[in-house]
Amino acid sequence: MMNIVSTASDSMQDFKTCYLTLASPRSMVVSQVIGTAMGCVISPCVFWIFYKAFSDLRIPKSEYPAPFATIYYNMAKLGVEGFSALPKVCLKLCYGFFAASILINLTRDALGKKHSWFIPLPMATAVPFFWGSQIAVDKCVGSLILYAWQRKKKKGQC
Repeated sequence: MMNIVSTASDSMQDFKTCYLTLASPRSMVVSQVIGTAMGCVISPCVFWIFYKAFSDLRIPKSEYPAPFATIYYNMAKLGVEGFSALPKVCLKLCYGFFAASILINLTRDALGKKHSWFIPLPMATAVPFFWGSQIAVDKCVGSLILYAWQRKKKKGQC
């Protein structure tokens, strides 16, 4: 799902850039198709070179840990073996977090605009689980800067 949203966002940005620079949208699409075709050939070749050159590829403490390789490997394993490949309490945790996200969204909707901004969006809180904790730290620092700036702006100091 995240890949689809990211691809759609990238395409919209590309079309906006074409519009602003008076470039041809057709040439943009053609160049993206050519780039995609090249990537379909070049990426496996580069992977094969890395795979043959480094025996510790994909091991967490190696020079090239490839963290997403582990994620995609586990997703493929889940697709082949089904829910039996998951740890025992994993589905219970999934059900619990799903119920919690529904409850949080219902609470946000019930509180109205005045108080709902105190409650975090479940989708936004899920981002660090997908991308890692560095995103959460960056967003927290950015939010604190924005909050301080808005308070200063309200007082007329900016």
